[in-house]
Amino acid sequence: MKTNIAVFFGGRSVEHEISVISALQAINAFDSDKYEVVPIYISKQGRWYTGPELLDLKNYKDLKALTHKATEVYMRPEYGDFNLYKAASGGFFSKGNQVVAELHAAVPVLHGTNVEDGIFQGVLETIGLPFAGCNTLSSANGMDKITMKMILRANGVPVVDYVWFTDKQWFSQRDALVEKIEKELGYPVIVKPANLGSSVGISKAADRDELLKAIDNAERFSQRIIVEKMVVKLKEINCSVLGEADECEASVCEEPVKTGDFLSYEDKYMGGSKSAKGMQASERRIPADLPSEVSERIRKMAKETFRVLSCHGVSRIDVMIDEADGSIYVNEINTIPGSLSFYLWEASGVKFPQLMDRLVALALKRKREADRKTFTYDQNIFALGGGVKGAKGGKK
Repeated sequence: MKTNIAVFFGGRSVEHEISVISALQAINAFDSDKYEVVPIYISKQGRWYTGPELLDLKNYKDLKALTHKATEVYMRPEYGDFNLYKAASGGFFSKGNQVVAELHAAVPVLHGTNVEDGIFQGVLETIGLPFAGCNTLSSANGMDKITMKMILRANGVPVVDYVWFTDKQWFSQRDALVEKIEKELGYPVIVKPANLGSSVGISKAADRDELLKAIDNAERFSQRIIVEKMVVKLKEINCSVLGEADECEASVCEEPVKTGDFLSYEDKYMGGSKSAKGMQASERRIPADLPSEVSERIRKMAKETFRVLSCHGVSRIDVMIDEADGSIYVNEINTIPGSLSFYLWEASGVKFPQLMDRLVALALKRKREADRKTFTYDQNIFALGGGVKGAKGGKK
């Protein structure tokens, strides 16, 4: 009997298209003798679809036609109901809605806001469906660059100096924030939306005019903005981690090739060829040209980041080396990395199908362990005469 795996992708995110590419790569990597893969595409409007049409990348050139051909589906927000239902024309919960598939586990391949940040993981946790990757808490902490850096710094993991604020603070306290940035960080700086990935909305600022423009750009994408001290003599290195927080392993390191001061969206996903190959398309050196002791230090730092943030499944940790003094800083973590970082694991001796096997096994193991925990008591305090003071019918 095959294991039915739902692969979720798309979503209401600026990284929607990258998610589609990553998901189709993952779907093609599953061993068809072991798994029955159910593709579930989440449209930019938040509707769910399935069907064989979703497996052809060319169909995504016309999203309206694609969703018209595909089957709209949903899952009930009921714990233990792992069925995928066809949405009936009379409404989601109309009589006659039929089961499209019974799911055994899920692999979310979703990037960015509203999907990678714990929101979608919360849906799966509510239903109880085993899923690969970080849970709600670690996804949220990993996605928000401010919270992530707070946690890492508190646990001794080095990060660059930064200043953060909200969009409302920017509109009401602009002059004071500029003064604080200039006093605490100086120039140049990097300005980022706090909760986006794929280098979306990121700008460099070398003076006050550029800073104002960069922050105005970042606040278009996020309510929280972070300004970081820029590492001028920068070498960017990535490392993937696979496993559980307390038992994980690190891949070889890679050095992505950038065309500017930092790795851009185009560097990551277009790779100069403009082909739709996801992170696989970007130019990179694998393994990175580093002294063995530096590579090992980065791998240990990546594993510690994974542990401190209570991560699970596969993540990619991006670090920065300041070549002026050799300092190494964690830049960010991608809890659902582009292309699932399969190219890093293949370079480490783990083939893509094996990576997918590991992710499914980790998902099922976490579910078994979670089911052994106590979440509710069998006793009903209302039946025992308990109540809430002041509530109608309760004790006075």
